[in-house]
Formats: sequence, structure tokens, C-alpha cells
Amino acid sequence: MKPIAAEWIEKAEGDFAMACREMRARRCPSYDGACFHSQQCAEKYMKARLVEADVAVPRTHDLIALLDLVAAAEPGFVVVRTQLAGLTDYAVRYRYPGDSADRDEARQALLMCKQVRMVARGLLGLPE
Repeated sequence: MKPIAAEWIEKAEGDFAMACREMRARRCPSYDGACFHSQQCAEKYMKARLVEADVAVPRTHDLIALLDLVAAAEPGFVVVRTQLAGLTDYAVRYRYPGDSADRDEARQALLMCKQVRMVARGLLGLPE
């Protein structure tokens, strides 16, 4: 595995850990944060796969745009298109005042993240 791909994966795992931690928090959980980090985990796994395929990594948070690039090198990613579409908005949706996630939405975001993560790790040859 290329060193930069491994770094993307390490960052993705950090985001996954933060999303999980926020969902377990008994005091002051950040459901906004859980949604954001769920999206970030998926994004970084896709960017790791782009690096492995020698495809330039664009500066975007649009998971469907990333999927379109990744699918050429790794068609297996298309099985999580629905989850990626569901996560895309969380890159910015709750980062600013005006709207907030609730527990159910954050739980759903983390579930979609877990599905993307499982597929990504399998396609990258990593243990679950």
C-alpha cells in the first residue's frame, strides 16, 4: 500500500472513532459531529482508493463525484452508492448555525458510514 493511501486510511479511522465516540457519549453528545465525521470517514476511504489507483485526488466533499472517479478503478464501490449519497451533505450541513442533527439522524449516518467502511476496507484488502 502506498504511504499516502495509508495516511488517508489512518485519518478515516480517526474520523470513524470520533463518530462512534459521539454516539456513545452520555453527556453532551455532538450529533452534528457524529454526522460530520461519518461523512469524513467515507470520503477519506474513497480518497485512499483513488491514491492506490494513481488517480488524482480532487478537493471535494461530494461523495458521488468521488464514487464516479473510484468506480473506474474499483467497481465494487458502487454497492454503497445510496449510503454515499446519504452522507454527502454532512460534510457541511451541520457545521454552521441554523440546523442541527438529532440522535436518530446521527445513528443513521453512522450506520451508513459503517457500511461504506466495511466495503472500503474489504476492497483495500484490510481486515474488518
